[in-house]
Amino acid sequence: MASASRPAPSAPASYEIALEELEQLVARLESGDMPLDQLLVGYQRGAELLKFCRDRLEAVETQIKVLDQGVLKSWTPE
Repeated sequence: MASASRPAPSAPASYEIALEELEQLVARLESGDMPLDQLLVGYQRGAELLKFCRDRLEAVETQIKVLDQGVLKSWTPE
């Protein structure tokens, strides 16, 4: 399989970079212009990016809970 020889994509440098890559990837997947083999690779990369983003959000939420003595408070813009 040709995709097996490709190097694994690196982890994103930040949440924002991962989110931007994910948005671009979703747009390409939704366009319907990708060949079938690239669709699978794109889907797999999207799943990795989604997991990265979710993990980062959970880590930040945990840090906020620690800062707020274990209580996650609702955020309201001032």
